[in-house]
Amino acid sequence: MAETINQASSNSVLDKPADGSVPNDGTEPFKGPLKQRYAKAQKWIGDINASEGGLEKFSRHDISATDSYTDGWNRDSHEMTKNDFGTFEITLPAQNGQPAIAHDSKIKDLSVSPVYDARFWNPPTKYQFKNSRPKKPLSARVYEAHVGISSPEPKVTTYKEFTANVLPRIKKLGYNVIQLMAIMEHAYYASFGYQINSFFAASSRYGFPDDLKELIDTAHGMGITVLLDVVHSHASKNVLDGLNNFDGTDHQYFHGGPRGSHELWDSRLFNYGSHEVLRFLLSNLRFWMEEYHFDGFRFDGVTSMLYTHHGIGTGFSGGYHEYFGDNVDEDGVVYLMIANEMLHQLYPDSITIAEDVSGMPALCVALSLGGVGFDYRLAMAIPDLYIKWLKEKQDIDWDMGALCFTLTNRRHGEKTIAYAESHDQALVGDKSLLFWLCDAEMYTNMSTLSAFTPVIERGLGLHKLIRLITHALGGEGYLNFEGNEFGHPEWLDFPREGNGNSFHYARRQFNLPDDDLLRYRFLNDFDSKMQWTEEKYGWLHSPQAYVSLKNEQDKVIVFERAGLLFIFNFHPSESFTDYRVGVEEAGTYRIVLNSDSEAFGGLNRVDESTRFFTTDFAWNNRKNFLQVYIPTRVALVLALEQTL
Repeated sequence: MAETINQASSNSVLDKPADGSVPNDGTEPFKGPLKQRYAKAQKWIGDINASEGGLEKFSRHDISATDSYTDGWNRDSHEMTKNDFGTFEITLPAQNGQPAIAHDSKIKDLSVSPVYDARFWNPPTKYQFKNSRPKKPLSARVYEAHVGISSPEPKVTTYKEFTANVLPRIKKLGYNVIQLMAIMEHAYYASFGYQINSFFAASSRYGFPDDLKELIDTAHGMGITVLLDVVHSHASKNVLDGLNNFDGTDHQYFHGGPRGSHELWDSRLFNYGSHEVLRFLLSNLRFWMEEYHFDGFRFDGVTSMLYTHHGIGTGFSGGYHEYFGDNVDEDGVVYLMIANEMLHQLYPDSITIAEDVSGMPALCVALSLGGVGFDYRLAMAIPDLYIKWLKEKQDIDWDMGALCFTLTNRRHGEKTIAYAESHDQALVGDKSLLFWLCDAEMYTNMSTLSAFTPVIERGLGLHKLIRLITHALGGEGYLNFEGNEFGHPEWLDFPREGNGNSFHYARRQFNLPDDDLLRYRFLNDFDSKMQWTEEKYGWLHSPQAYVSLKNEQDKVIVFERAGLLFIFNFHPSESFTDYRVGVEEAGTYRIVLNSDSEAFGGLNRVDESTRFFTTDFAWNNRKNFLQVYIPTRVALVLALEQTL
């Protein structure tokens, strides 16, 4: 669940001590709170080590007792009562000088309340995983997917169908990480999986648990990492089939009273300062890692977990005072520190991603350095910029400096996953980027048999430029929501009362890029070329790009990263001949990616066999320059000839 507030600005390295302080980052006045968070996390870990045998034992999800409630036990023999502190208790007096409960006895504790029907899944033959987990990828190219919508047919897609039909597509496209949404069981399909009722159950609407295990196992066999979109930020308020009022109170797992309710999400909020809540949530992470062999997590709603105001009505301006003080939920911060420490300690190749828009410093810094410990945060300001500009600006008014600032405005030393659009931009009431660009002509002019109109030309051109510049300049990882790689039409809307329970929009039309007569295949093929080019040159795990040109008049952006030279012309009408661009390394360059290629729906105005020779003359603060022909709304990526 993405909030709509802006990402904070900051760009300094966090790299030093293991005492919870973060030096030389503008946080100097806030060393106290940083150290306090660190100390609190260490105290929790120390207490768990002392009383529970360590994080590994504390977070185990297995249940050793196997007796059922139908083995002759008297379920009503010893009724407990609730004391003044809200705890159920019973006192059993000694009998004949002997304790009422003998040493090493088995005890059953039973809560009696209305319950929802459930199935206990424990087949005699366990699924045998065939493939080991892949190594953590150097570059994370993430394909965000929802199993249920992963078919052109108006229905709920199954795990098996996803395995057979979508996994090969993802592999062919060149993505190496899948982020699976809506897996944790939720009663309301239209909640997009964000109102969890059963934290230890894979959603049965897509099939059996073994089918999900087969999906993950098959992905691993393809070398693809699989992450779970985990929801520990809140829980469904349902009573019959959820945690709410599980023991008859509102505060067994959650904060009691108003603090325990999220006013916008209409859900319950965990009390992260509770020992048993930590056990529940940490063991939940272990369950998904051990039982299903997930490789890590994208933590949903992290902003809500970090702050007592949950990000509601707060436009983070980037002032450090916003990350400290009374508005911070220190228990929530510390829980995330412990969760990340446990995961990276037990599963060194695991990946964790934070959905946070606040820009809290040290979120993606290891606990040993005083940080919260995530591997990546999502760059949530980037898609907001594109939608805002497409709604409010003419193309000629796009600000190249502002675009570059938004794409590079991240905390150096903390890795970011950039994206042009995710599931948030696909939801009903909004539009995909291509829909914003082409609107009604998506229904009339996306066939190659129809006219290549200015609207379609603009739409295809900008769709490719937006995705490539986001991929290459925006972060250390990249994310795409399924279907958006080919410019999925329309929006995403789940069956609900308001739409007559229709599945028409709760699907992904993979038939569109597979049709050679439709222009969607051009965007699909360009996206694939982009992923595989990154696989070869590795710009996502290379140092941040050097931007040498942001020309507002020409609408041209030039930067270098991973030894590649990226040239973008966003001008809506002007093409430039012999355009001079700076480049640091001398040599002969060739084109490795051309958005104007006929294969990608372009006009084929650039000769891809051209060799570009550098001139030993400084230009735009680079040691050399070369000259290119760069048509309107075209991007070129050049590489030294010897690296081809």
